[in-house]
Amino acid sequence: MRKVTILLLILVPLLVVSCTTHTHMVGTGPQSGQVETATQWFALFGLIPINTVDTNTMAGGAANYEIKTSTEALDIIVGIPASYITVSRRTVTVTK
Repeated sequence: MRKVTILLLILVPLLVVSCTTHTHMVGTGPQSGQVETATQWFALFGLIPINTVDTNTMAGGAANYEIKTSTEALDIIVGIPASYITVSRRTVTVTK
């Protein structure tokens, strides 16, 4: 029973990760399918950004693109030990 509980505590966050996805369409949305990804880091549980992700630069001057910010499985895996020092991360994806 204890092993099942531990397994559920590990797997459930990975299954509900899609609940934290935000998608923004600029113009008519992606046209070419080119994807660029960056990682945004935060301290103090998301209150202070550690680095800056510039989606305009990632779009490269495109007029039509999609911005998706999400917490993916890797973000959670990295976030588990990093949460002890109050650091978290999210993935930013720009599709042209």
